[in-house]
Amino acid sequence: MNGDTFATDSIENGRRRLAVLGFHKIGSPPVQGWDSWFYISTTIFDGFLCWLKESDWRVISADQFVTGLESPETLPPRSVLLTFDDGCRSMRYVTLPLLRRFNFPAVLFVPTGFIGLVNSFDAGIEPEESICDWADLMELQRYGVSIQSHSVSHRPFSALDPVERDRELNDSKALLEDRLGNPVDFFSFPYGDYGGDRLASASALRRSGYKAAYLYGGGPMPVPVLDVYQISRLKIGPDTDLGRELEDEPKTP
Repeated sequence: MNGDTFATDSIENGRRRLAVLGFHKIGSPPVQGWDSWFYISTTIFDGFLCWLKESDWRVISADQFVTGLESPETLPPRSVLLTFDDGCRSMRYVTLPLLRRFNFPAVLFVPTGFIGLVNSFDAGIEPEESICDWADLMELQRYGVSIQSHSVSHRPFSALDPVERDRELNDSKALLEDRLGNPVDFFSFPYGDYGGDRLASASALRRSGYKAAYLYGGGPMPVPVLDVYQISRLKIGPDTDLGRELEDEPKTP
């Protein structure tokens, strides 16, 4: 079955699908660090991008995603959004050249309190990595990577009171918009922790002006998206069988 036939069948059968892929670090750990599941080699990552290029799935941009939330019919029958958490500096020097080779857009979620510093929120759990500075983020944005919010402090929402939660949402959004000059519409919950109360979380996000928020875990979803503030993401690691995961039946969060 060719791509055009699949596209027609998908629309007619009401099977339009969306997959949001969640990555962290592409490349090797630092010399004084250690390997972990969150590191994906450039060879494996290149293989993922090759598979997507040759498949019926179409990689979309942040802007296409926003439009698709309100007008689902504008999305391809099988849409993929590539997302990356934490903002490690390897995003500019390792990941970006691979994305550019395939002409793929992406989204990078950055905790604003660590811009230009290191990932001390992962101390003792993951190797120390440099986080992108403002020049890095500008360069990524220039080449199709949308910079979005991953809070200020990278603390789980379950550990925050309502005032702290609102501050994390508002301050990170305001700073990114001020320094980078583009709207911040997306929020990625640190550790995938939305605080346990869906309604309270959604209300806070809506008040702060976010159009979508992302968990960490799940799989492809049917379109239209039922809860834009609880969007599931497929966890991607070096052992992920991307073809098998994306060929499964649609999953809800």
